Amino acid sequence: MDWDKRGAWVIVRNSGPSNLVNDLGGTGIMSSETGRSRVLAFDADIRSKNQATIRATAMVFEDPTSRALQTDLDRLAPSDATILINGETGTGKELIARYIHARSKRADGPFVAVNCGALSESLAEADLFGHEKGAFTGALNRQIGWFEAANTGTLLLDEIGDLALPLQVKLLRVLQEREVTRVGSRQSIPVDVRVIAATNVDLDDAIRAKRFREDLYFRLTVANVRLPGLRDRPADIGPLAQFFLELYRERLGRRDLTFDPKALAELQRHGWPGNIRELENVVHNAVLLAPGQRILPQDLRFQRRIEISAAQPADLESQLRASVASAIVAGEEGVYDRAVAAIVRAGFDLADGNQIRAAEMLGISRNTLRTQLSHLGVIAQRRRLRNVAGVAREGSLPELRIGYQKFGTAGILRAKGTLDARVRQLGGRVDWIEFPAGPQILDAIRRGEIDFGSTGEVPPVFAQADGAPLIYVAYGPPSPHGEAIVVKGQSDIWRIEDLKGKRIGLNRGSNVHYLIVRALQSVGLSIDAVSLVYLGPAESPVSLLNQGLLDAWVIWDPVLTAVQRTHDIRILVDGSGLVLNRQFYLAHERYAAENADIIDLLMVELQRAGEQAARQPNAVAHAIYRDLDVDVSALEVALGRLPCGAKPIDDEIIQEQQAIADTMHSLGLIARPVSIRKATRPTLGKRIGWR
Repeated sequence: MDWDKRGAWVIVRNSGPSNLVNDLGGTGIMSSETGRSRVLAFDADIRSKNQATIRATAMVFEDPTSRALQTDLDRLAPSDATILINGETGTGKELIARYIHARSKRADGPFVAVNCGALSESLAEADLFGHEKGAFTGALNRQIGWFEAANTGTLLLDEIGDLALPLQVKLLRVLQEREVTRVGSRQSIPVDVRVIAATNVDLDDAIRAKRFREDLYFRLTVANVRLPGLRDRPADIGPLAQFFLELYRERLGRRDLTFDPKALAELQRHGWPGNIRELENVVHNAVLLAPGQRILPQDLRFQRRIEISAAQPADLESQLRASVASAIVAGEEGVYDRAVAAIVRAGFDLADGNQIRAAEMLGISRNTLRTQLSHLGVIAQRRRLRNVAGVAREGSLPELRIGYQKFGTAGILRAKGTLDARVRQLGGRVDWIEFPAGPQILDAIRRGEIDFGSTGEVPPVFAQADGAPLIYVAYGPPSPHGEAIVVKGQSDIWRIEDLKGKRIGLNRGSNVHYLIVRALQSVGLSIDAVSLVYLGPAESPVSLLNQGLLDAWVIWDPVLTAVQRTHDIRILVDGSGLVLNRQFYLAHERYAAENADIIDLLMVELQRAGEQAARQPNAVAHAIYRDLDVDVSALEVALGRLPCGAKPIDDEIIQEQQAIADTMHSLGLIARPVSIRKATRPTLGKRIGWR
């Protein structure tokens, strides 16, 4: 054993060449080939030296999946971004948080881990934020909370999904303001803490069930780390098992104990529902109870999942044969047609009338399904289809023309190619048409040149005022950090009030148009207090700023992130507290009315593309950065702020959008009032249950 500079025992056990690693104040084994940590572990001595219990014991980076995860962690660690770690119980979420902390700029600061599920409901606020003497019964002294204890370091909020709703509201405020107020006090205390949250709960389900706040979710997921289960990284099982064997045979005085190859093969075959923690328990138990010098398969006592058994029905073919035979013996007529009709109707009903989904569930083409449905009289006989320009065309699906910007969920979906493949299988075709900004996409919908597009919350308002026949299909979550008012680094503009009389560059009718309106309103100024300079969609205002022809520029990602890294640019204010910066998905009115099932398919694929961007920003950034001519690292940051997912338009969203429209009309920025509700279809998207 050796004593490292952080006062923790470092134990190295490896059959081959190795080096010491002090990553986490824990034990470590390094690969001599890569120089990177392969096994990260905490021993009992180390646990006793930490304030919080370390439930994770060891983490291996041997499997390709784990190595990819380690690469992502190494990229995230140096930043101060808030991170949400998702993973099943026993996968080592706390160890991952400690790994990030140890490689961050805060490594010399404290690491504090708090189990939110263990906080008592009555004292949770005092535990997190501290309390003053006499604040409640038993508060005999002033006590700092976990946030203050983690000042200048990292705070892990483990099992964040178990946090009570009232406390979620207060946590959101702390994350926004970076200050806490102790229970029994009115004085705010600034805190400099990096927050990492961890959960084994599906927060999407919790949000739908109203158990978790959506705004807190988006505040926590600046970066999202998904920790795979042990079964998904099989190459880690052997090294981990060997590590635990060495650990427990040392403790239990069985230094000659080894694994029989058949036992290792048995470990490799197990599904590990309890992940690393279960593996540790199985090995620990085997070291205790194995009678000989080798651990045999019969010495491994696996945990069993408790499952509810149910009598399984006979297979489908057996049931169908029995039913058809019974009908034939009974002399019934039209058995074949009736059987086919029953199958088609069952699939169509289960899909809630969505033809594409029904065809997929039944394993047939949409053409075949439509033919059967028309024979049954469920739908009208097939006809020649027309696109929104009124041009008749042959085929089972009308052409789908999508307007997109390179940066955004639609651009990511285009790069993936999955939508094109699915539509081709159904006999259709997707045409992708690139536009520099949202207003141009909406203008193309107005002219009937495209069928579908996505853009921010303001362009649709301008398009409606210009008479565009558009329909709001769905919306994405907010992304207020994705747009900002920027000035030169040496500018004398430090407050929004300083913009009075200044020249501000922006794209007319874009989301940033509304941001400047709201920013000025927040300090009691009108839009007339500044001089707006409308820029072309492809025009770069950086040179205009440098030449003094502009005093400020209102811009959105990914250009926002890119210019921060490449120019002397300072953010005056972003959209936080001013605008939501939502993404809206819009379709031509006629196309949406005639092709609701295609719109459903499109939205499912867009949601998947958005989720991939949230889960794998590194991979997505490398796939599209050349098209955008943006530095890949800047693009990763921008993708972290990209709204993903799609939800059907509801009353709350209609009211939010109507407020924007009314504001723009009252300021004379659009010529006539518009009704958002008239441009929505409440039933669109309801059949697929978007998240």
